[in-house]
This record gives sequence, structure tokens and C-alpha cells, in this order.
Amino acid sequence: MTAPEREDGFTLLEIVCVLSIVAMLAAIAFPAFPRASSRARLEGFAIETAALLKGDRNAALRRGAHVATELDAAGKTIRSGAGGRVLRFPNDVGFKATLAERCGRYAAGTTIDFFPTGMSCGGSISLSRLGATFEIHVNWLTGGIDVVPAKT
Repeated sequence: MTAPEREDGFTLLEIVCVLSIVAMLAAIAFPAFPRASSRARLEGFAIETAALLKGDRNAALRRGAHVATELDAAGKTIRSGAGGRVLRFPNDVGFKATLAERCGRYAAGTTIDFFPTGMSCGGSISLSRLGATFEIHVNWLTGGIDVVPAKT
């Protein structure tokens, strides 16, 4: 009699065990990866910023009073002058604001001001991340707010 031929390979049980260990490690490690802001999320931040600004403009028209939206580039925050709502942007989002230094009798510099007439001091806010940039423009004459993707 000849010796039985031996076949090399893995059993199904060994493969299932290895796959379950890999799945457990992935379940533990996956939440640890930082969640970066995608282009769609960046656009969402821009639209949310425009909505906050429009709310402040509408509040100025409705109340018949001056409303100032505060911008903090270092802290990456925007605070509504009408309701106090605060938008905070993640650290991976670039935040840049171009604002007027003075607006009539008001010192601007860190605010976008809206007046009871619908006019504003104007300004521009730029949100960017990895080649994607969205700009929120506030027209000084009409107080209108537009969100536009910037050309890179």
C-alpha cells in the first residue's frame, strides 16, 4: 500500500476565524480615523452660513434695527446678531473673511452689518478644504447673499 496523499491548505474553520479577527480589528480601528470634511459637507457649511446671514438680514428688516453678524476667523466661528446662533467650523476647513473696516457710523472689521433698509456693509467669507472653495458674498447695496464655488 502506498501512503495516502496529503493535501495542503486551510480548513474552512481557520478561514472563518481569521476573517472574524480582521472584522473585529476593523470595527475597533475604523472609528479612530478622523472624519475629514468632504466637498459636499463644505458646501453644506457654506449654505448654512448663507442661511444664518439671510436670517440676520431679515431680522434687521423686520425689527427696523441694525443687526451685526460677528465673525471670528481665528476661532472659525460666526455668531448671529439676531438670535445668537453660533456656527463652528472644523479645524480642517479654512476660514477667511474680507470685511469693511468702517461702515457709515459703525466700526465694522469683525462684523457684517445689516440695516433696516435692507442694505449692508457687505463682505465675503471663504470656506476651503483641499482644493475646494466656496465663497459667501454679501452685497453692500442690496444686502443680498450668494454662495458661489470659487475657481481654483
